Parts: sequence; C-alpha cells; structure tokens
Amino acid sequence: MIDPITPCIWMDGTAEEAAQFYVSLFPDSEINQISRYPAESPFPPHFKAGTPLLVTFTLAGRPFATLNGGPDFPQTEAVSFVVPVDDQAAVDHLWAGLTANGGSESMCGWCKDRYGVFWQVIPRALLTMQAEGSPEQVARMSQALMTMHKLDLATLEATFVGGAAA
Repeated sequence: MIDPITPCIWMDGTAEEAAQFYVSLFPDSEINQISRYPAESPFPPHFKAGTPLLVTFTLAGRPFATLNGGPDFPQTEAVSFVVPVDDQAAVDHLWAGLTANGGSESMCGWCKDRYGVFWQVIPRALLTMQAEGSPEQVARMSQALMTMHKLDLATLEATFVGGAAA
C-alpha cells in the first residue's frame, strides 16, 4: 500500500509561516507536525537550532509539506497547484488571500503568493465547460479566459453560451 503522494514545497526560512498561511485560507486544513533543525545540523544552509525543518500539514484534506531548504531552489511557474472551486465567491476569497501582502496576479486564473508559490484558482464549471462544450463554445470561452487575471465565472459562462464577454 502506498500513502498519498505529498507535495513538498521548498522554502528559505518560511516553512512554518507559509504552512500557517495556507491552512488559514483553505477549509479542512491543519498543521500536523513540525520537525526542527537540531543544534549543529549537518544539513546546509545551517539554519539555527530550533528553526522548522519540515512542516507537514493537511490542505483541503490533502497532505502537503514545506521544507526550509535554503535559497538554492526558488519557486517557478513550472509547478503550480490547481484549486478547483465551486463558485465565484470561492474564487474571490482564495484570489484575495493568495495575492495579498506581496503576492501577484498572472493571466488565466494563475497567481503567485507571497512565498513565490504558484496557484491556479479555477471554477469547476470552467472544467466542465471545457470538457463538454462544442469546439465553438470552448473557443469563445477560451478567448475570454485569455483576457482575464482572476477568472470571472459569469463572463466565462456568457461567452460559452454565445453572449458577449462582459
């Protein structure tokens, strides 16, 4: 039996702070365990004793971890976390939280949080429209999507059915 695969996000001294931030944004989330650097740690970059080394947590019911590994491997868009949500209120809530205090918006529902981690906040209805729509419907909706930062579900739905983008 294999346990669930756990994404581990590399951090530079902010592993516990980031984990606390993430569990504050998502329902069904909690910090599970924090292991700390020992005195005279053999691991570079030699954080002081007691600094969190690995923080394991549950995020929206799924296992995650953050690791204080140092500055060698910054985050990039090469890895992002897709967050399917039920409605515009959930998009708005997560978008505001993830982009606050140094986060930034990107295109097509992508954003970067204050720790440099990339997220895609996507209404489930968008995924359904992409999977079940005609090529024409998907093309219209995709054109509208390409103009957005935070996704606007009402506009996406209107363009999908043939209306003009808001």
